[in-house]
Amino acid sequence: MPAFLLLAFAILSEVGATLALRVSDGFSRPMPSAIVVVGYGISFWLLALALKDIPVSLTYAIWSGVGTALIAIAGVVAFGETMNLMKLASLGIIVLGVAGLSAAGGAH
Repeated sequence: MPAFLLLAFAILSEVGATLALRVSDGFSRPMPSAIVVVGYGISFWLLALALKDIPVSLTYAIWSGVGTALIAIAGVVAFGETMNLMKLASLGIIVLGVAGLSAAGGAH
């Protein structure tokens, strides 16, 4: 499987685990708690596989940056969190930072 596809699945798994963490109610709800543990485990496993072919600086920037942006959007959509201009601009900066690392020759 291509490394960037593994990374995409790692991000989705991490996002799912983080959303489950929000609804686990401090790990007091068994099903969301299990999703957290399994989701983060899968995410790290896929991240490790992606690191075989993608430099660590780019891999981690994409994994954390895209994951952060998706969680911020999911918080607004799923949990009614607020989105203001500062949050939107900050998400844009994250995207620009990841794009900048990629353009600087992080991928091979």
